[in-house]
Amino acid sequence: MAKQKMTPSEALVETLVAEGVQNVFGIVGSAYMDALDLFPAAGIRFIPVAHEQAATHAADGLARVTGKPQCCIGQNGPGAANFVSAMVAAYWAHSPVVALTPETGSMGIGTGGFQELDQMPMFERQTVYQVRVNQPQRMAELARRAFYMAKNLNGPTQLNIPRDFFYGVCEDEIYETPVINRGVGSLQDLEKAADIIVKAKYPVIVSGGGVSQADALDAVRLLAEYLTAPVVNSYLHNDTFPAGHDLACGPIGYCGSKAAMRTIAKADVVIALGTRLGPFGTLPQYDITYWPDNARLIQCDTNINALGLSKRADVYSCGDVKEFTTLLLARIKETAPDRQPDAGRLEDVQREKKTWDDELDNWSASDQSAPMHPRRFHQEWTRALPTNSIVTTDIGNNSSMINSYLKFEGVRQHISALSWGNCGFAYGAALGCKIAKPDAPVIAFQGDGAYGISGIAEVMTAVRENIPVIAIVATNYEWGAEKKNQIDYYDNRFVGANLPDNPDYAKVAEDMGAMGIRVDHPDQVGDAVKEAIASNRPCVINAIVQGGEEVLAEPFRRDALNMPVRYLEKYSHLNAK
Repeated sequence: MAKQKMTPSEALVETLVAEGVQNVFGIVGSAYMDALDLFPAAGIRFIPVAHEQAATHAADGLARVTGKPQCCIGQNGPGAANFVSAMVAAYWAHSPVVALTPETGSMGIGTGGFQELDQMPMFERQTVYQVRVNQPQRMAELARRAFYMAKNLNGPTQLNIPRDFFYGVCEDEIYETPVINRGVGSLQDLEKAADIIVKAKYPVIVSGGGVSQADALDAVRLLAEYLTAPVVNSYLHNDTFPAGHDLACGPIGYCGSKAAMRTIAKADVVIALGTRLGPFGTLPQYDITYWPDNARLIQCDTNINALGLSKRADVYSCGDVKEFTTLLLARIKETAPDRQPDAGRLEDVQREKKTWDDELDNWSASDQSAPMHPRRFHQEWTRALPTNSIVTTDIGNNSSMINSYLKFEGVRQHISALSWGNCGFAYGAALGCKIAKPDAPVIAFQGDGAYGISGIAEVMTAVRENIPVIAIVATNYEWGAEKKNQIDYYDNRFVGANLPDNPDYAKVAEDMGAMGIRVDHPDQVGDAVKEAIASNRPCVINAIVQGGEEVLAEPFRRDALNMPVRYLEKYSHLNAK
């Protein structure tokens, strides 16, 4: 459209419309009220949350499921500051969240006025782009740039706006910014990769989050099938290869699949697609040092900063995972046109999977009730999920334990806190996911500690806005991950780890207008999940599970903890006996 006379508020809102934004999450504030007034007429739904952190998580969840930039907005100062932790989660998820952060008026910057805060530095390291609107006349231009960078650099951006710059007159042109195609990367690198793979005796594919973001699942499946290459999911990306496929081994990383770990340990070539191979996601687990240090490594990622960050590769390709994988397969077929399926390798994969499934079933065999054994509970609720379900997962002991149980057949179904690991992620993210896919069941899984950070308050948001998210809360009355550290390293001295007086979250949910279901027996779990889905209402399932030493998973960071030593006399009794 040609340039038209408009206010900066109109320029901002029209830019949101041009970029396809239909929902904005936040808490109402005077700093941006002039733009907010335009949202209904523009066709934008403003979704008021209980806390700004949840607003950013919701935008993140919506962005991850749709693959398109989404927005959060908040009052200057305290409101914008509450975005920070959630923006880091979006940063490490490569999620295109555009944070709109009004700030104190331009004439008051630096005077220490009401709710004044320098909002640029605190977002500097967790955005791929940030900009302050320095003139009202540049509102549309700089808003466009924030969206352009978010979608093309695959990450969150910040548009910082002095609150007086929403007013005035400007002439602006409104249009949608493009997505720039990345292509396959270097053809020379692709040729080298194909040559290495053709000569491999035991190739294994690591399918990362970039496979989901690039909608490259079919391309990866075809490559795996032609090579008879086992596929492991990168840490907390259980939706990047169909779990029911014969070559699927499950996720590596904390509380993941032993089948995946034992399989990748045999690799002489690892094909890492759409993953930075983050250090936490490749640490030894279950006393298995599974990363094959002597294997040759091929790494493809659209983000050049991810290449070689944690692992030295033989071939790096900075390109679109889908296009790279498709052309790589074509080149391999040209080089080895008569390649036959490797029945022995397929049998080996099936054998490893059965061994792990049997072990996991044995771990989960308990019929204990009131409280339930957590592994039996996880087995029951994950089995009850329809295939199109989306599950957002928090951080903590039970939230990590379910990494062994969650299985998906499609992309954009496992939305997790990833290695940022901030408690309180799951419920806010689930709000955005449900808006993205209203016909899919959306489950937010949290332990009772993390649920207390965000879940309780945001149930009010779900009820008020009629967003039928299902919260499953594993209530063991403790911060389990930290309690495990105190068991293993601090002789069962529990400081701050117990949560003995938590309420019945199901009853609290009912008081808020949601459905509440309390379960404490394995036989109740499947029916509770089905009832919650059928209700099409916000629902909280409060699951009472066993805690303590006998059921807690391995510590998150055994590599980063040491047995304590006390030198001062007043603390000497705390030394290990």
